[in-house]
Amino acid sequence: MATPGKTLFAIPIPPLNQHPGGTVTVTLPAPAVYLLTITSPPDNRLTTASCTAILDALDLIEFGGYTPGVVITTSGLPKFFSNGLDLEHALGTEGFLPGVLYRLFNRYLTYPMPTIALLPGHAFAGGLMLAMHNDYRVMNPAKGFACVNELEFGVPLKAAMSSIFRLKLPPATYRDLVLEAKRFSGEEGVKAGLVDRTGGLDQALELIKERKLTNKAKTGIYGLLKAEMYRESVGFLTQAGYDKEEEKDRLMIEGEDKRKEEAEGKLGSIKEKAKL
Repeated sequence: MATPGKTLFAIPIPPLNQHPGGTVTVTLPAPAVYLLTITSPPDNRLTTASCTAILDALDLIEFGGYTPGVVITTSGLPKFFSNGLDLEHALGTEGFLPGVLYRLFNRYLTYPMPTIALLPGHAFAGGLMLAMHNDYRVMNPAKGFACVNELEFGVPLKAAMSSIFRLKLPPATYRDLVLEAKRFSGEEGVKAGLVDRTGGLDQALELIKERKLTNKAKTGIYGLLKAEMYRESVGFLTQAGYDKEEEKDRLMIEGEDKRKEEAEGKLGSIKEKAKL
């Protein structure tokens, strides 16, 4: 069984509101394989503090003199990969989406090395989005679910959040995730194209070996290839893209309000025709 290996460095996650803080630790389970472990109790919520620490760790792997290779991102909490956003913090922090969360998603989506999300437990909402912005996903076969549960708590998906599922998943899986808030186990995730295989660190390392992923970053264009492949999402993840989509959302909401107002205005005549 593989072990996390030698610790290369650790980035602290400062306490934030009710979150006690934690660490992002990077170890070396195999040559040129960097295991980035997020430990931010109780459930690895994506806050300014945790996202910034992850971004710092990714920068240090890329620019700190380490051999280009593969980054595996996982959790030090057995129950959760990530339980998504702290909504109160996200809604109450100016610029959080474009300046913090989308910057993290964009970093993974265009990272100049192969990336693997290793899910030991639940990956909900923003946590699953983070996993989707990685190149590959390996999920625990015995516990944990992957889902997009915005439907259940009444929060619409932004374009930058939704597009990654549209680009990477079969249409039926995208529908089941978004419009049914279906929870996928590891085995179901493989069948649905949501994850590449089930397992733990050993299986992630097998995937790296089988696909020779440690060699992929050597020419220096890996990130550019991904940026072109996923340019729709990359565009949404910029400040300009965010501003444009916010204006579209505003007009859409105004149009929906107007539609409801007009429908309510003629409801009486419709009921009369229907003899209600």
